[in-house]
Amino acid sequence: MDATFWATVALFIFFAVVFYLKVPGLVAKSLDDRAERIRNELDQARKLREEAQEVLAEYQRRRKEAEKEADDIVASAEHEAALMVEEAKQKTEDYVARRTALAEQKIAQAERDAVNEVRAQAADIAVEAARRILESKVDAKLSGDLFKSSLADVKAKLN
Repeated sequence: MDATFWATVALFIFFAVVFYLKVPGLVAKSLDDRAERIRNELDQARKLREEAQEVLAEYQRRRKEAEKEADDIVASAEHEAALMVEEAKQKTEDYVARRTALAEQKIAQAERDAVNEVRAQAADIAVEAARRILESKVDAKLSGDLFKSSLADVKAKLN
């Protein structure tokens, strides 16, 4: 009965106590519980990851929609600006055309007025010259009648 024998007996007693107290089952149960807890944590982490991916996809979709809406707004603004520029250009051209036509009308009227004034002055001068010539050559009564008829003829031709 040496020490090896007692060490072997103690080892068998230890194993008997360990099996009697169901330590391997407790260890296995503890390991199974821990494995289950880790599995649950992994499942929860996977669910959180999926939710995060869904949220990310939603935000990316919203960002793309916002970018598209912003592009649409910019395109619409550019289109409206182009229309406004075209409208302003057309209004300016119309305004210039109206002002040019008005100026041309005023110039034409001024020309007509000037021509009429020159004609009237020429007629007045001619009548006055004719009166002086006739006055010097014809007696007063004949000259007055002749003057009046000449004046009527000149005025009729001018109108």
